[in-house]
Amino acid sequence: MPSIDQTIIQAKVTLQGIEPPIWRRLLLPPSLNLAELHHVLQAAFGWRDEHLHEFIIGGLAYGAPELADEAAAEDDPRTFEATDVHLRDFDLYHVPDPGFLYHYDFGDSWLHLVAFEQRIPKDIALKYPACVDGARHRPPEDVGGTSGYAQFLEAWSDPAHEEHKVMRQWAGRIFHPEKFDLQATD
Repeated sequence: MPSIDQTIIQAKVTLQGIEPPIWRRLLLPPSLNLAELHHVLQAAFGWRDEHLHEFIIGGLAYGAPELADEAAAEDDPRTFEATDVHLRDFDLYHVPDPGFLYHYDFGDSWLHLVAFEQRIPKDIALKYPACVDGARHRPPEDVGGTSGYAQFLEAWSDPAHEEHKVMRQWAGRIFHPEKFDLQATD
């Protein structure tokens, strides 16, 4: 049996609340900490890292405590340091189902389910982390969450809609809700 550092975690990350689903399949080194995973997820989905984020694992929040504490109310739970948790920790502590949430943009509240699918042998010819599959383009930043995205798509796809032209200009020429470019994402 190979050691933890000789394997790669294959994970599927799915944006919650949108059908058909928007997802990415990632190959992740177990040495990644949650702060590094945040940057991988930003790149994989094409987010611009303009908003706060946190990971929700077992009811606890992990992120940047100094930023979360500034925005938190007195009754909010404490945020733990994301750099203290590595993906290999799920193996070390024998977590049976290491699925957890990545919460990006507390206003739009984009929740991503991170599900570990399997461990695969590390291929020394590949560079990790890597995106190896996915579906659909992520919503535009600041679109207003899942309900705002539904309204946006309605206007974006209907040339007769009064906001069609404005939404097309706002989203830009490269946006198409069904398009996923694996080569550009990886």
